[in-house]
Amino acid sequence: MPGKKAKCIDPQSATPVLAGRLAVKYERGQSIFRQGDATDAVFYIQDGKVQVTVVSEQGKERVVAMLHSGEFVGEGGLAGQPFHLASASVSEESTIVSIEKDAMVRALRDDPAFSQLFMAYLLSHNAQIEADLVDQLFNSSEKRLARVLLMLANYGKDAKLEPVMPHINQEILAARVGTTRSRINFFMNKFRKHGFIEYDSGKLKVHSSLLNVIVHD
Repeated sequence: MPGKKAKCIDPQSATPVLAGRLAVKYERGQSIFRQGDATDAVFYIQDGKVQVTVVSEQGKERVVAMLHSGEFVGEGGLAGQPFHLASASVSEESTIVSIEKDAMVRALRDDPAFSQLFMAYLLSHNAQIEADLVDQLFNSSEKRLARVLLMLANYGKDAKLEPVMPHINQEILAARVGTTRSRINFFMNKFRKHGFIEYDSGKLKVHSSLLNVIVHD
């Protein structure tokens, strides 16, 4: 099953955060932060989509997360990480709110309601990471791709599906799923043939029937 979406939090609802927040428009592909940068802020995805990648010492790059509106990225600094362990960039035009780490810490300390919401978000996000790991260990490439597409379309959020993104990059999907681009292309054509997905005006649309790929043994 697709991982449950982490609960959305709007930092504007937490007064202590306001003094240290800055909303910035990002163009597609623009970097929010890079692996090795100092963790001096936490970033909230107000609108758009973010891709998180890691580069190994051998130079291999892997997509480790794809995040949506209402989620945070770069929160590792709150746990004492001095530098970002991954890079984050937007995969479509997005509005990202930068919250200074000190302001975030004050909000978590002084605003119990915000602190509880953020804790609920972290727990939900951690459950999603565990589901990703189980998916990677035990499911086929076809099922992993189906799950990624459903998550990108926000399956289970507000009971509706959304267009994934224009001009979906199969190389990114291959890195996220952990297989080759040719296999992704094969499965995407198969999904389209069975009516699980469709392309409309350059955007990929995912139908809930794609869930059958995941639940079918």
